[in-house]
Amino acid sequence: MKEANERKQKGSLRPLPLANGRWSWEWRYIDPATGAPRSKSFSGVLYPSQLEIEKHLEPFIERLNSTKSAKEPKVIVDPTFGDLLDRFIEDEKLLEIKKRRAGERAPEGDLLAWSTASSYLSRCKLLRTKWGTTKLDKFKPLDFQNWLKELKRSAKTKGHIKALVSRLFNKAKLFEMVWFLENPVQLVEVRGISKRSRKPGVLTFEQFWLIFDLLKEPYNIMALVEQCAGLRVSELLALRWTAVDFDRLCMKIEEGVVHGRIGQVKTEYSKDELPLDPDVATRLLELKRKSKGTGLIFPSPITGYSYDASPIQQDWIRRAGWCLVACPECGAVPGVACTVEHRGRGKKFNIPVHGCRRELATENGFGSVGWHTFRHTYRTFLGELKAPLEVQKALMRQADISTTLKYGQSSMENQRTANTMVVREILIRRSQK
Repeated sequence: MKEANERKQKGSLRPLPLANGRWSWEWRYIDPATGAPRSKSFSGVLYPSQLEIEKHLEPFIERLNSTKSAKEPKVIVDPTFGDLLDRFIEDEKLLEIKKRRAGERAPEGDLLAWSTASSYLSRCKLLRTKWGTTKLDKFKPLDFQNWLKELKRSAKTKGHIKALVSRLFNKAKLFEMVWFLENPVQLVEVRGISKRSRKPGVLTFEQFWLIFDLLKEPYNIMALVEQCAGLRVSELLALRWTAVDFDRLCMKIEEGVVHGRIGQVKTEYSKDELPLDPDVATRLLELKRKSKGTGLIFPSPITGYSYDASPIQQDWIRRAGWCLVACPECGAVPGVACTVEHRGRGKKFNIPVHGCRRELATENGFGSVGWHTFRHTYRTFLGELKAPLEVQKALMRQADISTTLKYGQSSMENQRTANTMVVREILIRRSQK
């Protein structure tokens, strides 16, 4: 009889007066895991009648008394933040996704991308160190906000951490691990998330060809395709010959690759068919004849899988960007690599560059030229050549036109021309008075 009562317990509920003149509900029950008595308090303002608080308690009481199979998750009556992290990692299959090897295609379904799962696991590890033993009902938004302020991370990274914790508490409500109605992370502020750490650089037509000439094949063809199509590097490295239709002069963008793991493109709007210029198609056909390719357009000669974007950016594209300024030490002009090996740097890097040239390039806006620079430059060229905004949005494959407008920037020459037109009109109107 005692066991039956324990299995079907409802607990006891009573109102408690508070010191400020208000009152709350206290619900007492037996923890099925330990057999120890537990209690929880609920605001009398949120639940003014006994009927409302009993209705709110129904799902938990049912879950508390239900018979669990081995496959169903264990009911945790007084969960910690670490318990929530464990449940989240299991529910999202993060460890399974992380085990996916390079070159392995992601299975169809709603699983997270490998890069997303990896970043989640990294942030979960950071959160567990600080908040793992904290009870969920004792989690204080102000403490979390102060911790974020002291955390030595960029504002963008702090924003990602806040977003993950917000998602975790939404999951906690789904898992019936918390009782509060509002997500406590909604009260947390992280300033500077939308601010760019640095202004994205764009290239002129001439500067792009200077970089192109410094790159070896196939890196120069990669840069050309990315610059002429505005692709993300993840999409570029996942391109297959079967996605290119040389008869119709178009290519389908359907996949992306991050750290060698092939999956779906970034968003649903990113999956589209893009036009292929005849001259770019000719360059690709020449590359196809050399490689006799049937799979990836740009396979790594070492692994046979996709290239890793980071080493190419660091060792080639970024140093080619530094060469857009003249070198005061050896006299190399823009677009030409340094001819003298100063400070032993020439032996280490694929494109010999002096340390002073890097500093000058940073001062002139070319210190961080990378893969995404080509996408910003592509959008800039579209704007300067007067392409309609709807066409620009379609070619950039973005859901919102406001996102498209954030890419790129107008050159000083075009700004000067537009400004001159306005000034001339102003002065003409003045002279006509």
